[in-house]
Amino acid sequence: MNALVPLPVLLPLCATGLSLAFGTRLARFQRFISVAVLTAVLGLSVALMIAADRQGPLSVHLGDFAPPLGITLVADRLSGLMLTVSSAVTLCVLVYSLGQGMADRDKETPVAVFHPAYLILVAGVSLTFIAGDLVNLYVGFEIMLVASFVLLTLGGTGPRIRAGSTYVIISLFSSMLFLTAIAMTYAAAGTANFAQLAVRLPDLPLGVQTLVQAMLLTVFAIKAAVFPLAAWLPDSYPTAPAPVTAVFAGLLTKVGIYCMLRTETLLFPGNRLGDLLMAVALASMIVGILGAVAQTDLKRLFSFTLISHIGYMVFGIGLATREAYGGAIFYVAHHITVQTTLFLVAGLIERRGGTNELTRLGGLARATPLLAVLFFLPAMNFAGIPPLSGFIGKLGLMRAGVADGSAWAWVLVAGATVTSLLTLYVMAKIWNLAFWRTEPPGQAAYGTVLETADETEDDDPDTGPDRIPGTGDEGVGLTPAGQTVTATLHGQAVTTTIHPPRLMIAATAGAVALGLAFTVLAGPLTAFTDRSAAELIARRPYVEEVLGP
Repeated sequence: MNALVPLPVLLPLCATGLSLAFGTRLARFQRFISVAVLTAVLGLSVALMIAADRQGPLSVHLGDFAPPLGITLVADRLSGLMLTVSSAVTLCVLVYSLGQGMADRDKETPVAVFHPAYLILVAGVSLTFIAGDLVNLYVGFEIMLVASFVLLTLGGTGPRIRAGSTYVIISLFSSMLFLTAIAMTYAAAGTANFAQLAVRLPDLPLGVQTLVQAMLLTVFAIKAAVFPLAAWLPDSYPTAPAPVTAVFAGLLTKVGIYCMLRTETLLFPGNRLGDLLMAVALASMIVGILGAVAQTDLKRLFSFTLISHIGYMVFGIGLATREAYGGAIFYVAHHITVQTTLFLVAGLIERRGGTNELTRLGGLARATPLLAVLFFLPAMNFAGIPPLSGFIGKLGLMRAGVADGSAWAWVLVAGATVTSLLTLYVMAKIWNLAFWRTEPPGQAAYGTVLETADETEDDDPDTGPDRIPGTGDEGVGLTPAGQTVTATLHGQAVTTTIHPPRLMIAATAGAVALGLAFTVLAGPLTAFTDRSAAELIARRPYVEEVLGP
């Protein structure tokens, strides 16, 4: 079973070469490769999660070189759960992107790099979850970020290039900081291997330990979009294509949370910076949700709620008890799925209504009841309505705070309650504006051609926007004034439809079902996350698996 540990990384990387070789000449085979590989990665992830739960952590030393010389990959309960959830989510998003690409006539504007870049992204994410040392954790981040740069600017429109530039600058800064932290750690402890660091770091001076811990937390806080290091996120994610935004918002920020969980439990036990973590958790909750309340653009609104709910996970890490870690792990799995689903629904709303601006939407519940259901279920889950998994995760974290009993814990419990109520308000606001109220006069009608912002800027100001030839839709009209669309996968114009593409609907429904499965399986999942938390706190199973008894 240990031999399976590297496969979630190796399979996507090998498939990337095949995907690049075939390119757009055999587009169907390229799509088949991507779906088949991600399905296989999902199966392997489930197998690793079950094996790690039954046998304990699994490890492999590539090339049979022992630490600290070799590359060590480790899969424990936490890694297995994160691999499983991320694999399921990336598969749903891939299917969604296939439906969107077909609907946007990707045969006319083929982009050969989407599937290879997406597979590389999956490989990078998988590597971060099973990396057994800081160096390979850094490599996983860089693989993931290189693919992110490509996906974020897909289509080459002006807004995407500007957002991508911001993302590149922030990522380069965090990477430089990460390299500095790795160099300091190696200079102080003589190794970058997690298991060896767990043994050696306690012998270092307290000031050195605290400095290394603070630098690593800063890097991971940037990745996770923890306030006040989250200002880049609302301007970077909303401009990307809908499936890219969904996987970025739902998954990539949780990679930072995973790294915080791993390092805080394995390398820096004792909760020395717990008060600081709880302070930034409270700030993330309140600032993020207040930012969401002020938004009328759907994607920016969801981006601010993402920042807000990252605070719940940091709250659990800051408490540093078994109950808190278990609640944080449960909430990470829940949030990856539900946040991704909401961004997928946002893409469907944009395609149907012609815009992400809530003030220009309305009547969608009557026009597309299925879309209303696909939004309502994850929205209520996200807001924490009983008995859905969002409520279970928040309840677990609040119970851990009450059990802790410290002043900071009670403040965080109150802040989490207020944030949850405001999240419900935000979801109700979206429902009322986009779905429940009557359709506003400016909403795009069926057959309206929607252009990207760059294309609209090229239109003649005297004659108005041009018609888009070759769409094949009867009744195609002119672009409504002031309306732009950024949900297109390749940046070309699309036409609004009464019924969104079936494959996109099916993928979104699958993501909704996955979120509901956390509610149905809440008992076993809660028990699993509790065992994961106990294993993290114990540390010995991980260290002995890597270094031997």
